[in-house]
Amino acid sequence: MDRLSPSSTTAEIVEYLRSVGSEANRQGMARYGIRVDDALGVARPVQRQIARRVKRNHERAFELWRSGIAEARFVASLTVDPQRFTVADARRWAADFDSWDVVDGVSDLFAGMGEWKQLVGEFAGDEREFVRRTAFAMVAWAAVHHKDEPDATFLDFLALVEAHSTDARNFVRKAVDWALRNIGKRSESLNAAATASARRLAASTDRTARWIGRNALPELTDDKTLARIAARRKP
Repeated sequence: MDRLSPSSTTAEIVEYLRSVGSEANRQGMARYGIRVDDALGVARPVQRQIARRVKRNHERAFELWRSGIAEARFVASLTVDPQRFTVADARRWAADFDSWDVVDGVSDLFAGMGEWKQLVGEFAGDEREFVRRTAFAMVAWAAVHHKDEPDATFLDFLALVEAHSTDARNFVRKAVDWALRNIGKRSESLNAAATASARRLAASTDRTARWIGRNALPELTDDKTLARIAARRKP
């Protein structure tokens, strides 16, 4: 790690990633449904350490992305300049998504953009599996981190949750469920709305919608969840 610095080139960062990757880690990633064709087997905490070490460099971040290496792409998402990252850039990167771990790592960047709500709607309507997953990963992230966003935004996203609850593709349905649960844990009013959505889905004739509703309901109605929400109530 000492050989990395803010002046490190793309080639040097990729070389370091290759040196710390392992086949055992790749095999472990594969067991979690991560696509490892373009992965080196570098643990996510190590990727974060590398990003902290090399710091932001907008042009280099795009070079890292173009490498096609999964770990390099995550480092790229952490070291790109978010003020210069555009909607067009987000669309291009999303078009490259082919594994849920890259989606979930990069969705933080997308959800931090000023146009994030526009992208959620656009990506949710996209038929590509990992692009659609991006929309709901963004919602899940925003529900936790966008503290000042009005509840009305997330009520609208509940409509998206229900609209796409019949998408049976594994990485979409899990992201839809994730978004539903995070929305419902945000506030008391959203918990009531999300719980109502989950109950409707649980009673659906569609197998995927039923799975989402039944999977979300226990957490949304759990006493500990409700207590944590109540403790965050603004005076």
